[in-house]
Amino acid sequence: MRILEIASEAVPFAKTGGLADVAGALPEALAGLGHEVAVVLPGYAAALSQGLPIEPTGIEFDVPIGTRTRPARILRCHREGMRADVYLIANGELFDRPSLYGGAHDYPDNAERFIFFSRAAMELACRLGGGWDILHCHDWQAGLVPAYRKVLYADRNELGVARTVMTIHNMAYQGLFWHWDMLLTGIDWRHFTWQEMEFYGKLSLLKTGLVFADAISTVSPTYAREIRTSGGCGLEGLLAARSDVLTGIVNGIDTTIWDPSADPTLPRAFGIADVEHGKEAARAALAARLGRPAPDARPLVAFIGRLVQQKGVELVIELLARSAGNGRAHFVVLGTGSEDYEGELRRLAEVYPGTVDVVIGFDEGLSHLVQAAADITLVPSQFEPCGLTQLYAQRYGSIPVVRSTGGLVDTVIDATPEAIRDGAATGFVFGRFDTNDLEQALERALAAHADGPLWRSLVANAMRRDWSWRASGRDYARLFEQTLARPAVTVG
Repeated sequence: MRILEIASEAVPFAKTGGLADVAGALPEALAGLGHEVAVVLPGYAAALSQGLPIEPTGIEFDVPIGTRTRPARILRCHREGMRADVYLIANGELFDRPSLYGGAHDYPDNAERFIFFSRAAMELACRLGGGWDILHCHDWQAGLVPAYRKVLYADRNELGVARTVMTIHNMAYQGLFWHWDMLLTGIDWRHFTWQEMEFYGKLSLLKTGLVFADAISTVSPTYAREIRTSGGCGLEGLLAARSDVLTGIVNGIDTTIWDPSADPTLPRAFGIADVEHGKEAARAALAARLGRPAPDARPLVAFIGRLVQQKGVELVIELLARSAGNGRAHFVVLGTGSEDYEGELRRLAEVYPGTVDVVIGFDEGLSHLVQAAADITLVPSQFEPCGLTQLYAQRYGSIPVVRSTGGLVDTVIDATPEAIRDGAATGFVFGRFDTNDLEQALERALAAHADGPLWRSLVANAMRRDWSWRASGRDYARLFEQTLARPAVTVG
């Protein structure tokens, strides 16, 4: 197949979250399966200033935006070892900015920026020629592409049989804009209805993509079910109506970067056979980073992630207030986010010195070291489309304690007596978004840690799981093949 990935961010060019990890890794996985893959990204200042081998292609064109046009200049990056070409759509006025979407507040012209990006991506697809099988669109920033394919580019022979697939990474971000921004899209007003592009009086770019796409995917099977009922952020009815073309595919991780047997950030590489020695070395190095004279002998419980409500930080804070005083475990928190949460965590570190360590900020190398040192990783998210922390934890032999939501329940097998007996258990799962439930799950984990043979079997089970993009790439390829085998969706 010939596949064009259209995303607003991708590693190593630009990143704000997990979307960038997917858009950076999936194209390489698909190319490794024998497909021809290219990626289209905005030409952000951040992407162009990293010293990557980015060169002009000579392709330039004007993009209609309402009654005006804006110029698009196409750049290309092909690094040694890369199997997928990356094209960047450059426009200094729209993309030469300090951040991708805005700082504390979104840029007021984000609608225009990503209307431009989506339409420029369609025009580039035509100019690259040769016909496409799949236009794979990621999140609201590329949500207009399926509509453009059906409405403005339906008769463009250069696109071949191209079908559109819309992937939702997080329903909470929908690309909602002023209704008059509809004029910028070039799409007829007759499509601004509740059945298509309108959402409670606003233009919804995510809804647009979900309506017009030939297939829809999201990042875990459970999240695919959740968003059809109570987790669809107001789009549950639409997603339920399109359930025949909605599927969930768990994200992979880059197992060349997240590999304890060859991780340059660790003091000692390790695998399943010598995990205990590797963790001892990591704990000693972590103690030194934290200013401790020696590692703590107690089980190490970690929380690594954004300090925001979605990630269950309030539960972690309440858990520490309740449990840190009993002396059964040593806790390490690494992350940045809400100032209120940061302040509460710092206060707890002062109340429980030697038992609670808090590092505010994000340090990629330190996150690897904490995962390698930890015995248990907490992932108590309120909702979690897929989640990567629990995958990294298992890869590094840290047993995850997760809430039963989204991709967490799809990727962690609860240590029930049956799962332990069958040799399948990889972690501990709790139900309600409640501190009591989290505390009980952690108690189960600590009790299992005290049972040496049981704990070693859990660690071995977790480390054996294959979370590479090879598996996820095969699932996406299968979805694309199924989409091509069906008639194209008609709208309006």
